[in-house]
Amino acid sequence: MRKAWGLIAASALVTLAACGNDDNNNGTAAGSSNNNEAGSNNEAEESAEGSDGDISGTVNIDGSGTVYPLMSRVAEGYMTEENPEVSIEVSRAGTSAGMQRYVEGETDFANASRTVSDEEEEMMEENGIESMEFPVALDGMTIVTHPDNDWAEEMTVEEVESIFVSGAVNDDDEVMWSDIRDEWPEEEINTYGPNENHGTYEFFIDELIDGQDLKDGTNLQQEYPTLVELVNDDEYAFGFFGFGYYENNSDALGVVSIDFGDGHVTPSLDTIDLEGDYAPYTREVFTNINLDSLRDNPAVGDFADYVFNNVDTFAPDTGFAPLPEEQLQEQLEEIQSIE
Repeated sequence: MRKAWGLIAASALVTLAACGNDDNNNGTAAGSSNNNEAGSNNEAEESAEGSDGDISGTVNIDGSGTVYPLMSRVAEGYMTEENPEVSIEVSRAGTSAGMQRYVEGETDFANASRTVSDEEEEMMEENGIESMEFPVALDGMTIVTHPDNDWAEEMTVEEVESIFVSGAVNDDDEVMWSDIRDEWPEEEINTYGPNENHGTYEFFIDELIDGQDLKDGTNLQQEYPTLVELVNDDEYAFGFFGFGYYENNSDALGVVSIDFGDGHVTPSLDTIDLEGDYAPYTREVFTNINLDSLRDNPAVGDFADYVFNNVDTFAPDTGFAPLPEEQLQEQLEEIQSIE
């Protein structure tokens, strides 16, 4: 699925993202320079091609923390294997925070773990941002536990979702494991997840628990590495996030196999599929491209070409199931046809 929004803008603002460590909400840049000052559109145009005609310059990306490991690896591959004269700045403010920068014309790409909202569409139209949304891979929402949790290895989807929904099990939201099954420990379940800046949070609320209120006391975090640490430190933890963060920390986390009605299914690169066994918890993840950046900055177009020619290579290594090659090639042809 691909969407396009907005009006043709008079110009595109290309800036350098301020990048920090894991404690910074913007995250870190993959293989990027340390220049934190914003560059002007004129500077981007002047540096777009070097004296020998090769493409150079900067590309600015922000958005989803879930998509960050994938796009970071793609950016590293591009700068290492394709064009070291281009600096790709990749940050991870979260889908909503990254989209806020994008709709204001501050970035060339916005990674997202959900589709563009109506409000964001309206803001792009108001700001004259012409944009297109492209799926880049498939992710599986993953339910994680402490690695020593040997009782909740298999659950029904109804059990999983009732734990996160306010009032679904009892009125005070102090849900015990034994409230779910009598034989499980008489210990309170401590729930964890990404905060409201993240598309993963929005996908979980909107699509998986149908817009119901999240259980009071759920520990919501900006940084995914922090979530991994919290679940690893809590014997009675019960959390959710994208498959890649489980896959890359599987020695520190337990995972729940979920019965959607036809037997228990464990998320994996083989089961994450929009039409497969894990389909109810599978979603597309996206990148959005500012079309004026694409037209005005040759580095943006060159990097976009690399993304859709190579993202399937990097997807499995970062915990994503690849999209069909023909779908990526159709999207590449669409990008290359933009004038």
